[in-house]
Amino acid sequence: MAFKITDKCISCGACAAACPVGCISKGEERFVIDESACIECGSCAGTCPVGAPIQE
Repeated sequence: MAFKITDKCISCGACAAACPVGCISKGEERFVIDESACIECGSCAGTCPVGAPIQE
């Protein structure tokens, strides 16, 4: 199951920088993950300082 970024996101961009497939981009309120491109590697969750990315 793909990862999703929750409302804990502080828009620091760490997750986007860590994503090996570049499927994370800045959204209106927080960063968002393109679920169709996510390879479920967990890099975003491992680098996020506030634990915003979660696996659905």
